[in-house]
Amino acid sequence: MKAIENFIVEATNQFGSEAVITIDQAKKVLKDIKRSIGIGHLKQSGMVTGMGEYAQVKIKPVGISKKDIVKEVQVNIPAPVVQVPQENMSVNLVMSSNIENLVPSKFEGFVPWGHTATIKKIVQSGLYYPLFVTGLSGNGKTLMIEQIHAEMKKELIRVNVTIETDEDDLLGGFRLINGETKFVPGPVIEAMNRGCTLLLDEIDLGSNKLMCLQPVLEGKGVYLKKVNQWITPKKGFNVMATANTKGQGSDDGMFIGTNVLNEAFLERFAITLEQPYASIAIEKKIIVGAMKKYGKVDEKFADNLITFADVIRKTFADGGIDSVISTRRLDHIVKAFAIFGDKQKSIELCISRFDTDTKESFLDLYSKIDAGINPLEEVSEEENIATEEESEF
Repeated sequence: MKAIENFIVEATNQFGSEAVITIDQAKKVLKDIKRSIGIGHLKQSGMVTGMGEYAQVKIKPVGISKKDIVKEVQVNIPAPVVQVPQENMSVNLVMSSNIENLVPSKFEGFVPWGHTATIKKIVQSGLYYPLFVTGLSGNGKTLMIEQIHAEMKKELIRVNVTIETDEDDLLGGFRLINGETKFVPGPVIEAMNRGCTLLLDEIDLGSNKLMCLQPVLEGKGVYLKKVNQWITPKKGFNVMATANTKGQGSDDGMFIGTNVLNEAFLERFAITLEQPYASIAIEKKIIVGAMKKYGKVDEKFADNLITFADVIRKTFADGGIDSVISTRRLDHIVKAFAIFGDKQKSIELCISRFDTDTKESFLDLYSKIDAGINPLEEVSEEENIATEEESEF
């Protein structure tokens, strides 16, 4: 190819076919092709028009085929973008779970009671049947559900709900993983994919953001709009919830932070199980079992603690006090007793969380029980005396 033809090819690459360029632009092209020709050669070829500062160069093909020009132009064309099918892209976006086993650990000293048999039967059925367990704090709602799954060796994913819990926390969202943005499935999706139980603990602390679970609570699949995927739950998937209220809030302020849950949301739970504190006989088994676990057994102390808690709960139910001693609180006392070996100190340390007046009245109550005085019998005698006095008039 002649030098003049090289100029035409390079000028066409830079400015387009049959473009009109300035003398300075033409000089730059000549410099780029490193050829020993000048503007005079372009004049001889008939491409230069005008004089002086008005001179221009019109690029025109002279003795060169379009094939040669195209061949040169193709050098600067970027490589074509490889189209990735949408299905593969979705798979690459989603982070897979590497958790192998989600079966809860067995709790030493657990005593089955209350609704244990009912919940166990639901789990054994393998049917989707969401349930709502409500009751005062510390009576073993969550532990009961966990231990049923531990016994049956069935996986359970527990999610502690707060006012901040939202769709991203539950269904999943994008996270930065090893320098790549991946969609990480949330606990709800993980439970659906595994066919295990999803435990929504303290659900009444949640907000209207929980409404993203509506299709999940219907036992249907859920559409992940962030990655365009439809998730269908495997057989065995179920939802259980625990709460201190029935989703209607707490008017007395005892469970501050609980919220009024949407009626349509609550309606999707098939049954509601109301769990009270354990009976005296069952609670004694629990407390003695805890003493054995902590290595310091004192059955007389266990009896006194059970009576102590029972009196307080009955007074609470009658509206006499605003606080209650839970089974969990009794376990705290027993553990403190195993550490310090002092009954009075153990009780005092574990009830110091109450206000001063309540604490003092609780300590006074226990001192009477430990001295062999049954406060319930005292109250019964006072009621009988009052009844007899009233009958005289």
